[in-house]
Amino acid sequence: LYMHPVSNTSRPVLMFIRDNNLPVQEEVVDLMTGAHHQEPYASLNPNRMVPTLVDGDFVLTESSAILKYLADKFDLPAYPKDLKKRAKVNELMDWFNTNFYRDYAYGVVYPQVFPHHKRPSEEVQSATIAWGKELSRKWLQVLNDHWLGKGNRYLTGDEITIADYFGAG
Repeated sequence: LYMHPVSNTSRPVLMFIRDNNLPVQEEVVDLMTGAHHQEPYASLNPNRMVPTLVDGDFVLTESSAILKYLADKFDLPAYPKDLKKRAKVNELMDWFNTNFYRDYAYGVVYPQVFPHHKRPSEEVQSATIAWGKELSRKWLQVLNDHWLGKGNRYLTGDEITIADYFGAG
């Protein structure tokens, strides 16, 4: 697993691997020095992002797909086999990716952490972060009231799933 421990997209995979004692080697890709834009990593992952999982000649470049693959490969209950339970896990993972993470990461975190995401002026930078925070609050309210507010221990019920790991990142 090529990753960086501070990466919001690497951490869920790292937590899942460690909690399940999976035999996966980890290699840090130093995002702060731009190693993800340099060879040989840039050829391995054309998105130039982390994480990337290499299993023999098989390569996956998205944390959601990596979690699903690892859960299936090691036959773990965190990715249920039951069609409807699995669909709920997929729904939550898609929700995090297409709703919450888009606004939180690109509107709040990345502009403050990565120089290449900083906006061209202080006014635009401040407005981007304010906008990102406002949208993130809306999504966090949905997470709290709809997904978590049902009295479940975890997002889809009383058993931890890869959706919980994905959302924790």
